[in-house]
Amino acid sequence: MSKIVAIVGRPNVGKSTLFNRLTDSRDAIVDEESGVTRDRNYGRSFWNGVDFSVIDTGGYVQNSDDIFEEEINKQVLLAIEESDLILFMVDVTIGIHDLDTSVAMLLRKFNKKVMVVVNKVDNNERLMDATEFYNLGLGDYYPLSSINGSGTGELLDAVVKNLPETEPETIPELPRVAIVGRPNVGKSSLINSLLGEERNIVTPLAGTTRDSIFTRYNKFQHDFLLVDTAGLRKKTKVSEDIEFYSVMRAVRTIENSDICLLLLDATRGLEAQDLNIVTLILKNNKGMIVLVNKWDLIDKDKNITIRVEKEIRERTAPFTDYPIQFISAINKQRIHKVLELIEEVNTNRNRKITTAELNDVMLPIIKNTPPPALKGKYVKIKYVTQLPIYTPAFAFFCNLPQYVKEPYKRFIENRMREKFNFSGVPIRIFFRKK
Repeated sequence: MSKIVAIVGRPNVGKSTLFNRLTDSRDAIVDEESGVTRDRNYGRSFWNGVDFSVIDTGGYVQNSDDIFEEEINKQVLLAIEESDLILFMVDVTIGIHDLDTSVAMLLRKFNKKVMVVVNKVDNNERLMDATEFYNLGLGDYYPLSSINGSGTGELLDAVVKNLPETEPETIPELPRVAIVGRPNVGKSSLINSLLGEERNIVTPLAGTTRDSIFTRYNKFQHDFLLVDTAGLRKKTKVSEDIEFYSVMRAVRTIENSDICLLLLDATRGLEAQDLNIVTLILKNNKGMIVLVNKWDLIDKDKNITIRVEKEIRERTAPFTDYPIQFISAINKQRIHKVLELIEEVNTNRNRKITTAELNDVMLPIIKNTPPPALKGKYVKIKYVTQLPIYTPAFAFFCNLPQYVKEPYKRFIENRMREKFNFSGVPIRIFFRKK
C-alpha cells in the first residue's frame, strides 16, 4: 500500500521545488498532478525500491496575518490527519519565523513522525546557521538545497527509513472496487443500493491501514470488496468543503482500489474536478467505469445517451476505452449492470496475452506502419512481450527506443485495444533497447 508524505510549512520556503525534486526522482513515469486543486500538487516518488505519494500542501498568501495563520493551521491539520510522514520545511536564511513556531506547536500535539527540512543550506556558514532549528523541539533536522538538489538523497534515505512498515494483508484476494466522485453525486446512495437491506451478506473486514475499510459484497454470483475510506465518515472538525481534503481522500481511496466507479451527476455532466479524478485513476493504473447517476431526472430524447457518452469520451481523450452506464442509485436502476461491468473490467485488468500471440498480431501492424524516421534513422521493432506486473503493460524491443515519440505510442495502444479487450483498463507501453 502506498504511503503518503506531506510537505508542510509557510509560503516561499521552497516546498514546491522540493516536491518537484522528490517526484522527479523516478525515471519511469512521474505523476505530478498540478491542478487537482487550484494550487496543490500530488505526485509519486520512488526511492530505494520504495514507492510513496507526495503531497505539496501549498501556501496561502493573505493580507491579514491572523487569517493567514488560521488557514495554514487548517492545512497542516489536514496533512497531519491523512499522511504517514510529515516533512516540515523551513528556510535557513530567515531563521525561525513566528509561523514556523506555531506550526511546530501543532505538530508536537500529534503522534506522527515529523522530519524538519532546512532549505537553502548551500554553504558551510548556512550549515552552522541551521543548528538554530533544534529550538523547534522536533528533533534532528535535514539540511538541503532544493534548488540545486544537494542533501536530497540523504533526505530520501531518511524518508524511506521513517515510513511506517506496511501492515500484513488481512483481507481476501478479491477485486477492490472504489466509488469516487465529487461531493453530492450519490456515492452513499450507490453504496446503500448495492448493499441493500441484506446486511448479513455483507462482511466488514479489518483494513490493511488505519484509514481504509473494506466491505465484502458477495451475492448474485458477484464477489468483490467495496473500498471505503474512513475519512468519508469522520473528520467533522474539518469543514468538508476544503478542496485539499477531498483531494487527499480521493488519492487514498484510488490507491487502495483496483477498479474505480467514477460517479457523475447527470444534471451537471463532466466537470473539471471529475477530470482531475480521471487523471488520478489513470496515473495510478486503476480500472475505470463511468456511472452517470440521477439519470431519472433527465428529460430523455431519442439520441441522448449516445450524445452524452460522446461528450464524456471527448473530454477524457486520449483515454476513451471504458464502459459508461446510466443509472439511478436511489431507484436502483441498472445496478445489476454495474455488477457485470465490474466483473468485465476485472477480467480485462488480469488479461494475459502470450508472447507468440502478441507478436503474430502486432508485428504485421508495425511492419505496415513503422515509427517515423528521425534524423535519418529508422526504428526497427523486433518483438513484443507482456510484462509480468500487476496491470497490463507491454515492452516493445527495438534498436532506438529514444526515437519513439508519444503519438506512435498512442497509435500502438489504439491498435492493441482494437485487437484485445482492455476496456476500462489503462495499458502501459514501453519501448526498450533490445
